Amino acid sequence: MAPLKPSTSHYHDVRGLRYHVRTWGSPHAPRLVLLHGWMDVSASFQFVVDAFEREWYVIAPDWRGFGLSEWSRDPYWFPDYYADLDRLLDLYVPEGDVRLVGHSMGGSVACTYAGVRPERVARLVSMEGFGSGRFQASEAHERYVKWLAELREPPRFRPYRSFEEVAERIRKNSPYLSPERAAFLARHWAREAGDIGVELVSDPKHRLVNPVLWRIEEVLACWRHVTAPTLWIQGAETEAMWWRKDTPAQFAERTSAFRDFRSLEIARAGHMMHHDQPELLATHLEAFLDR
Repeated sequence: MAPLKPSTSHYHDVRGLRYHVRTWGSPHAPRLVLLHGWMDVSASFQFVVDAFEREWYVIAPDWRGFGLSEWSRDPYWFPDYYADLDRLLDLYVPEGDVRLVGHSMGGSVACTYAGVRPERVARLVSMEGFGSGRFQASEAHERYVKWLAELREPPRFRPYRSFEEVAERIRKNSPYLSPERAAFLARHWAREAGDIGVELVSDPKHRLVNPVLWRIEEVLACWRHVTAPTLWIQGAETEAMWWRKDTPAQFAERTSAFRDFRSLEIARAGHMMHHDQPELLATHLEAFLDR
């Protein structure tokens, strides 16, 4: 594996939790914020950062309950991510606007935040963070019943025998990821856990069902306030299907919510495109972000 660009870890008190933020590059370079997805960590962007040709000050937090950030005492929901991001931008980009890139859950957070705080976002990229599936109000009763039942039996993640086993699991979701890169990621996704082997660093409470239904009408209302040029990126071989259940008209409803919208597809990449094709992804990101 080629030499890695060095990163620096920072810790901050963000809304009562100890937050970990990983940065690459000089603070004097243009600032670029990268937001990871569900069950991922900031270090997953290492290979994309390595492939960047220009100088950036890359800022990548571990969301609450992931990576090296503190776990929440309560379950997780999207409003906390919006508020955490707002506070983090106050710390790292106190003035002006920012280039904001998110993957999956991080992309959904980025898109909604860019509508709530349009003056803070100069350019917006969402890598398969296209929102969740569509829910009806009639589903609320069943969702609350399920949530209360899950609270009585908190979820757990199974332990792994070794970091090598974690690396194998990562490669199942990223078929084009090399064994060397998977081994690097495994050391950030998991940690030693004594006699039980190796455990994931993510909080199992992320597996709790959210009691509040994801309402597309509310999300679209926020997206319509986005003023930043917006790029949606999809992996050509993705298995993430939550938005693909839309009819063509429904999917167009999502994309047309953005005033300045474009999209592209990454060949030979699944949902974890930053693992499968980091060099190609970096090229597309810089072409869009550096305008």
